[in-house]
Amino acid sequence: MRKELRIKNQISELERVAQFIEEIGEELHLDMEMQMNLNLVMEEMVSNVIFYAYPKGSDSEIELLAKSDGKKLTFVLSDQGKEFDPTAKEDADPDVNPAEREIGGMGIFIVKNIMNHVTYQRLEGKNLLTMTKNIEQ
Repeated sequence: MRKELRIKNQISELERVAQFIEEIGEELHLDMEMQMNLNLVMEEMVSNVIFYAYPKGSDSEIELLAKSDGKKLTFVLSDQGKEFDPTAKEDADPDVNPAEREIGGMGIFIVKNIMNHVTYQRLEGKNLLTMTKNIEQ
């Protein structure tokens, strides 16, 4: 399986991302918990790109590629926004009271805990965040 989704850097596009994840879940016969976790991961990472990668008010494209060999499911999130490696950020401490925690960091912590493998590269002016989940049951 291989699917691609191209969206604009607008928060309203998260609905299309959720639909994309649902279609993949149905095609690969993923259970509801797995689909919900994958949707959480993609919503978190795509919204970070929408809010932080581009200057406010700019129109840009975000690409999401999904591919699976039946054993693992890999997503590659690609944007041409400012360079940012979320994997280099120190993990947030989940034991700290949320009211006392610095803003940011929980999203990538959640992603790293749901996905089996998360890597980042900057290639040809693009941020590429690759996230893999083992799906063989």
